[in-house]
Amino acid sequence: MRLSGIYGRSLARCVLVRRGACVQFPTFAATRPRPCRPTPRQQLQTPPSTASYHNSPRLQNPASTDEPAQQPALTSRPSIAPKPAIDIKHIRQSPDLYAQNCRERNYPAAATYPARINELFAQWKGKQLEGKNLRSRRAHLKGLLANPASSLADANDADDTPVPRDQLIEEGRTIKATLSKIEEVEAQLEAEMEALALALPNLTSEETPRGTEPRVLSYINDHPEPEPALSDRVWRSHVHVGSELKILDFASAGKASGWGWYYLLDEAAQLEQALISYALTAATRSGWRQVSPPSIIYSHIASASGFQPRDENGETQIYTIAQDAADATRRRPELALAGTAEIPLAGMRVDTTLEEGSLPKKHVAVSRCYRAEAGARGVDTKGLYRVHEFTKVELFAWTEPDPDATQDLFDELLDLQTEILGSLGLHCRILEMPTADLGASATRKCDIEAFFPSRRERNDGWGEVTSASICTDYQTRRLATRARLDGKVVYPWTVNGTAMAVPRVLAAILENGWDENEKSVTIPQVLRPWMDGREKIGPRHHAED
Repeated sequence: MRLSGIYGRSLARCVLVRRGACVQFPTFAATRPRPCRPTPRQQLQTPPSTASYHNSPRLQNPASTDEPAQQPALTSRPSIAPKPAIDIKHIRQSPDLYAQNCRERNYPAAATYPARINELFAQWKGKQLEGKNLRSRRAHLKGLLANPASSLADANDADDTPVPRDQLIEEGRTIKATLSKIEEVEAQLEAEMEALALALPNLTSEETPRGTEPRVLSYINDHPEPEPALSDRVWRSHVHVGSELKILDFASAGKASGWGWYYLLDEAAQLEQALISYALTAATRSGWRQVSPPSIIYSHIASASGFQPRDENGETQIYTIAQDAADATRRRPELALAGTAEIPLAGMRVDTTLEEGSLPKKHVAVSRCYRAEAGARGVDTKGLYRVHEFTKVELFAWTEPDPDATQDLFDELLDLQTEILGSLGLHCRILEMPTADLGASATRKCDIEAFFPSRRERNDGWGEVTSASICTDYQTRRLATRARLDGKVVYPWTVNGTAMAVPRVLAAILENGWDENEKSVTIPQVLRPWMDGREKIGPRHHAED
């Protein structure tokens, strides 16, 4: 059996073996989209679109362009943090490109930063010239003090009286004090330029749709209910299914932890582990090296990876760990809970030079993920779709800074995502995501959305289950991750994507596999080796705790 990925790539047959059972990935229906390639910086500009699609808080309440632009705060970088190497020269040379990119990605305040950087650079150049002239004069004064006879050259035009030594010394002191102030201003200007440059999002691929509406690239598997009006099938949400089968417990989690947490019981807990094992097996068989990463990272590593502890509106996005007064006084770095394994994986190569021949370097990791999801309460928050803590299998890789090499790896990642979701029997669509939906680090992003019967009144039933991004050198420049290629030190590009977002995929399996008559859920065949060979999850009557 052979599988064809969404870009037509041929995937080798993958067989899972567990306790003597042999399970193959089934084939799935997918149409081939037009191949896409990331482009050089100078070509990344396209007029914006005005269509609307997603209901994200950032799109509903964008910052008004009429409000005064707020510049990023100048905060001191922890001493252990990597020193970023932002290409400010390119920003200065292409301010209109970066400003337009910010507007397209819904960063209206940041659109003013490129022009501001040029203003600051002009001030910095002026200070540089002023300092150069003063240093030249200081060097001349040193020569006069070293050779008093030469001071005749500095005598007043009206007479031949040499400049007194005390006057030369006093002028030197004045120059030293002035230079100190100039250098202080230069440092402040440089810090402000760097802060503004760091706050700019990555440039956008020309393949990315401008605006807010994604482009459908292809579909996976047939729709389970193409004509819902004619269907007599009873659909239930995963919350109802889990309650009916007594495998999900949200009420107890609400008492123990609050909104956004959950208990998985019996087959649901086993299904979580099956999904993790299946995704890891598929990834490792495809050559991705398995890593078990930490869940607590420095906040500056999260920021350098493109994840800000707070968004533009000040809402918390990831959890930070409170510091005591002593740690704050000693200026110890702040810690945070990782929102995704992408962050600690990117941090593996902080301030490191990758040797030639080691690229591409591909890792897969399973981790618990923590999302504050501030401002996200609403219809999406009932059940497993939007939660504060979940398990995810993440793919992350470094590649050569080459569009073709990066695209090959991106295609491989998308093929792997398609293979996994298709073999689970889920009906999905693959989307090229628009500029308004890109995170700060991504130049391009493709999402895969699965069909959830319970979401038919919202977005026609579609819900995101995986995402894949190309981040070019956005992360490596901020994390000081370098690579030695052909005798030169360069910044590699990064690619990342979801192999398995457990709660959402588990919810999709419960909803799409539900049989109202039997009151049971069919387990996808590829997961059965990890479910003790069980084909269905049926009703069970547990004693009350």
